[in-house]
Amino acid sequence: MNSPRSEAGARLAGHVLVEALIAQGVTDAFGVPGESYLAVLDGFHEYRDKIRFIACRQEGGAAFMAEAQGKLTGRPGICFVTRGPGATNASIGLHTAFQDSTPMILFIGQVAADQRDREAFQEVDYRQMFGPGTLGMAKWVGEVQDADRLPEYVARAFHTAMQGRPGPVVLVLPEDMLTRMTTAPVLPQVRAAEAAPTPAALAELRTRLLAAKRPLVIAGGGGWSADSTAALQRFAVAWQLPVGCAFRFQDLFDNRHPNYAGDVGIGINPKLAARVREADLIIAIGPRLGEMTTSGYTLLQAPRPQQQLVHIHAGAEELGRVYAADLMINASMGCAAQALESLQPPAELVWSDWTRSANADYIANRVPTPVSPLDMAEVVAQLSSQLPEGAIFTNGAGNYSGWLHRFHPYTALHQHGRTQLAPTSGAMGYGVPAAVAAALLQDRWVVNIAGDGDFLMTGQELATATGYGAKKLISVVVDNGTYGTIRMHQEREYPGRVSGSDLFNPDFAALAEAYGWRAVRVERTGEFEPALREALARPDQPTLMHLRLDADVSTSRSTLAAIRESARLRLAGR
Repeated sequence: MNSPRSEAGARLAGHVLVEALIAQGVTDAFGVPGESYLAVLDGFHEYRDKIRFIACRQEGGAAFMAEAQGKLTGRPGICFVTRGPGATNASIGLHTAFQDSTPMILFIGQVAADQRDREAFQEVDYRQMFGPGTLGMAKWVGEVQDADRLPEYVARAFHTAMQGRPGPVVLVLPEDMLTRMTTAPVLPQVRAAEAAPTPAALAELRTRLLAAKRPLVIAGGGGWSADSTAALQRFAVAWQLPVGCAFRFQDLFDNRHPNYAGDVGIGINPKLAARVREADLIIAIGPRLGEMTTSGYTLLQAPRPQQQLVHIHAGAEELGRVYAADLMINASMGCAAQALESLQPPAELVWSDWTRSANADYIANRVPTPVSPLDMAEVVAQLSSQLPEGAIFTNGAGNYSGWLHRFHPYTALHQHGRTQLAPTSGAMGYGVPAAVAAALLQDRWVVNIAGDGDFLMTGQELATATGYGAKKLISVVVDNGTYGTIRMHQEREYPGRVSGSDLFNPDFAALAEAYGWRAVRVERTGEFEPALREALARPDQPTLMHLRLDADVSTSRSTLAAIRESARLRLAGR
C-alpha cells in the first residue's frame, strides 16, 4: 500500500509521528502492536529503511527495552503500546525510568475522541493514571487532540524527558487523531538545555574542600555523558578524592582506578559504609540520595546529615527535598563535571592516605570466600576476565545481583559506553529485555544475569532476540528454586516460617532451546569456564547458561542457615 498523501503534501498523522521520531535521530522503537495506533504502524512500514519497529512479546518487556535504550544512548528510549492493558503492562518500565532518571517516551494509543468519558473499550485516563509529580510515574503526560500539533508535542516530549532530571514522558494518541491528514512540518532535533554552577557556588565548594580532612565523592543519577564522566575522573585525580558510585551507577567511574572506593548501595562493603559515616565532607554529584544509596537514610541522616553535604543535581526540585545540604548546586552533569575539573587543587592534600585506604578496602572486598559446588564469585570472575572490555552487563532484582555488583569491575562510560544496565527501582524482570535491547542496538557482547524468579517474568523476550537476530548475547540463569531476597527477609524476621517464596521451575535449558537459543547446564564451578568459552566462540547465536545453585547460598556474604540462626538468637534474647 502506498503512503496516503494528498497533492498538497498532507499525510496521515500516524506517518507524521514516525517522521518526527526520525528527525529526533530515533532509529529503533520498541513496542507491542495494537489496533489503537495502526496508522503509526503503517508509518513504520513506510519509513522502514530509516527506522525499525521491534515487536516485543509483552509490554513490560518492551518498556524495559526502551528504558535500556535511554540509558545506552542518553536520549529518550521509545516505546509504543496500545490502550488499557497495554499501558498498564508497560507501567513497570515507566516507573523504572522515573526512579532511574532515564529519558524515555511512552506512546499510548487511545480511544477515539468521540468515545471519550464513556468507559469505552480499554479506556483509561492516563493523566490520572501516570499523573506527573515527584512521586508519580512520569515527568509529563500529554494527549494530542489536534493532528497539526503532533510535531510540537513530540518535540516537547523530547525536551521534557532530557532536561533537568531526565525521566519518562507519556504521550497519549487518540486513534481518530492518528488517521487525520495534516501538513504539519516536523521540528528539528532537540538538544537539552543545561544548567551550570555559579562562580560563587564553585568558590564555596573549593573552600569546603580545602577545609576537609576526609572527603568522599558519591556519583550517580542520570544525564551523564562520556565527556562528563571523563571530567569527573580528572577532577578526582587532581584532588586525589575517593569516589563511590551510587546504587547501580557503578559504570560512572572506572572501578579499576586507584581512586575508586566501591558501590554505595545494597550489600555495601561494611568498611565503605563506615567510611561514608566518618567522612567530614560528602560531595554527591548526580544521585538523588535515595533509600538504597543511603542504606535507609542512615549513612546520611535525614534531613540533616552529620557530615557536611554538597549536593549537585540537575533537577532543582530534588535539592532540599530530603536533605538540608550545606551547599546545593543546580547543574546538569556535563556542566557540573566540567566546572569541578576547573577547580585548582592545593600543592598538598592531607587526605591521600584516606583515598588509598578506601581503594584498598574495595580491593579486599572483592576477595571471596570459596563456596562449593558452584561458586558465584568465581562465575562472575570468569565473566569479567573472559568477556572483552566494554561488555554490557544487565540484571534485574534479586540477591543473585549482589555477586555481580561486588565482584565485577565495571569500566566507565567514557571508556566504552554504558556497561551496567540495572534498575535502581528494584524491578524484577528487567535484565532479560535490557540485554535483548542492548544486543539489538549495539555491537558489543551483552551478558544478562537473572535469578530464576526474575527470569520467568520476562523470559519470553528470548523470542524477540531470536526473531530480530540478536548476536553476542548470553543469559545466565541462577536457579535456586526460591525468591531468594524474600526468603532471606523471611528467615531474618520469621526464622523457619517459609511461605510463598518457593518456586517450581521449568527446565530452563530446554525452554531456551525451544526459543532457538543454545543452552548449557552448569552445576559445578569447574564446568562454567569451558561452557562460557563455547558461548563466546558462537557469537551469532544467543546462549543461555542454566546454573543450579543451592538455596542456602543466599547472598555474597551469608547463607540462609546463618541468617536463620542469627534471627533465632536475636528473637530469643528479646
